[in-house]
Amino acid sequence: MTLAEPQDGADAGTPVEDDAADPQQAPDSGDVGDIAADYIEELLDICDLDGDIDIEDEGGRTTLKVAGGDLHLLSAPEVVGALQELTRLAVQTRTGGFARLTLDIGGSRDQRSRELAAIVQRAVDALGNGSAAYPLEPMSSYERKLVHDLASEQGLQSHSEGEGAERHIVLTAA
Repeated sequence: MTLAEPQDGADAGTPVEDDAADPQQAPDSGDVGDIAADYIEELLDICDLDGDIDIEDEGGRTTLKVAGGDLHLLSAPEVVGALQELTRLAVQTRTGGFARLTLDIGGSRDQRSRELAAIVQRAVDALGNGSAAYPLEPMSSYERKLVHDLASEQGLQSHSEGEGAERHIVLTAA
């Protein structure tokens, strides 16, 4: 909420809903990036870590890439996922709207993509040796999307099973 000029007899300083705070309206990607970058910068300061933050807009999804310094403590997939969720919630609190946000710390997303590609390759090998199906461990929706794409590129069928934290992909031969 912001303070606005009096309208329709309202007192000066009366909180008035701002368009950016309208929960029905998605926040501007520039706002999302700036708020998210401020949040991550404060976190890095608290942790006494150095890092350069680049903001990219990729098809309505804001991506923050944090590079430099000694970021290995923050680049584990579970940590990146948790920080991404906290950052998204911080943005949502400030804007009042849902933000599509991806966080990449120290190249963690590229590293995880390589790991997932290796997992899909193991599935290709196992399915080629007669396995009927190759179930994967539960993973985030972002990781499942990557696996679906990688599986398709390798000529495999993929589908998700399970609910919530147990949602996982099962790969089969095409």
